[in-house]
Amino acid sequence: MDHIEGSHHILVKDGTETILVVPVHGTKPIKVGLLKRLIKDAGLTNEEFLMLCYKEGRKR
Repeated sequence: MDHIEGSHHILVKDGTETILVVPVHGTKPIKVGLLKRLIKDAGLTNEEFLMLCYKEGRKR
């Protein structure tokens, strides 16, 4: 994470100029359309995203 502006987390992909703005509004989930857009903008496939999620989940 690069920084936070209000309730939005700003993510910058290392080695690129890709910037993702992720809204974090308490316990309110991100809607499917926005999640799909963030995955696409990050340059990930759905499978890569899921693998990263499961990998991160095991660390907890």
